[in-house]
Amino acid sequence: MTTASTTPTGPSARAWLTTGFGLIALALAVMWVVEAVDSVLLSDRLQRHGIRPRDLDEIDGIAWSPFLHSGWRHLISNTVPFAVLGGLVAIRGTRRWVLVTLIIAIIGGGLTWVFGGANTNHIGASGVVFGYFGALLGAAFFERRPVTVAPALVAIMLYYGILVGLVPQEGISWEGHLFGLIGGLMASKLVAEPRRSHWDDVDPAELRFGDTFD
Repeated sequence: MTTASTTPTGPSARAWLTTGFGLIALALAVMWVVEAVDSVLLSDRLQRHGIRPRDLDEIDGIAWSPFLHSGWRHLISNTVPFAVLGGLVAIRGTRRWVLVTLIIAIIGGGLTWVFGGANTNHIGASGVVFGYFGALLGAAFFERRPVTVAPALVAIMLYYGILVGLVPQEGISWEGHLFGLIGGLMASKLVAEPRRSHWDDVDPAELRFGDTFD
């Protein structure tokens, strides 16, 4: 007698990788592989290709910078908050996570390229981390539903301390953090679901004289 195995199969693993949580794991895996290759084989040469403000030759750094880090300590410090805050965004679906992530990367990275300090090089996933934080807070503000407020409260309880990264300081991409946060707030507004009141579910034909709307 044989029974169906409950062990995850190849197809199910591939299906998981297409979820928001799977894509987060994949993005982190790419970051770690890139850091390993850069530090071991390329003598950190890839680090030069981050966001270099107003340098047209390096504008593609907007796309590469989240995957580049200045060392293992830098990467490790970004890994857990990227997974946790990204996971809180992904709770509401893969499509939302993809949209939020792209908006953060484009707006946050673009603003850093335009307004960042001269002769600076911005690398690391922390801009996206700040973006996720902003997206969670923004969703709670714009939608004001339990499904948005609860993740925002978790984010605040776990990572309120990252806000110190918005303070200008040497060796820290505070501009990337600030513009990432702004990108996250903008993303939350762009993908926000319309707020509903209990009147949205009422059949107009059933309304009686004297009924009022919120």
